[in-house]
Amino acid sequence: MGDRLEGKVALVTGAASGIGRASAVTLASEGAKVVVTDVDDQDGEEAAHDICQAGGDAIFQPLDVADATQVETAVRRSIDHYGRLDCAHNNAGTEGPVESSRGTLETTEAEWDRLMAINLKGIWLCMRSEIPRMLEQNGGAIVNSASISSLVGSTSGFVAYSASKSGILGLTRSAALEFAPRNIRINAICPGYITTPLWEKYFDDEAVEKRVTGLQPIGRMGTAEEVAEAVAWLLSDAASLVTGVAFPLDGGFTAQ
Repeated sequence: MGDRLEGKVALVTGAASGIGRASAVTLASEGAKVVVTDVDDQDGEEAAHDICQAGGDAIFQPLDVADATQVETAVRRSIDHYGRLDCAHNNAGTEGPVESSRGTLETTEAEWDRLMAINLKGIWLCMRSEIPRMLEQNGGAIVNSASISSLVGSTSGFVAYSASKSGILGLTRSAALEFAPRNIRINAICPGYITTPLWEKYFDDEAVEKRVTGLQPIGRMGTAEEVAEAVAWLLSDAASLVTGVAFPLDGGFTAQ
């Protein structure tokens, strides 16, 4: 247990599993009171329960980030229950090595709209509700989950996913500049190939695992916990000079 976020209240979206869950657990271990949100009620409740069982303080709030009313309700729940909102990890998104892998001409309008609504609009809706609360408190910190697909193009047909994640960087940088004078820091993380339940289901095929592992010069996939450590630092006062950054967490992938 650390104290980098002692006394702070943090909201984490997409916190039922993977990077979001690791982030919620890590933020709680650093002293934050955590509002766990997700569309998955069962796993979300379990994540909040596990944090409390480990000695942390967390509540669960159902949330579809593409729904403006639900986003506002989740932020209001943070204020009603804990009295404030200091930090947010806007992590919820939809991705998929298989189902998202369509090129420019093959992507359907429905697929495009779904990815944009969740990945890009969802983060904008979250910031639109979170920032006014932070302004009332004279400061705050936000981390948005982008991707290495925000930083490089794809030859394997992830066009809608890449576009949605690239949009997050533009949104993050613009908002960071807008609110830097008012003591709100906004950054983005760009994870590479990270071991999560989404990826693990494809690793029954050893060839797929070997190919994916070999994409990162470090020679392995990252862990959700490693990403969560970066999120905790960016949300903490230790990163007080950092805003508008796209932070790669990719084992050297984008350095190639």
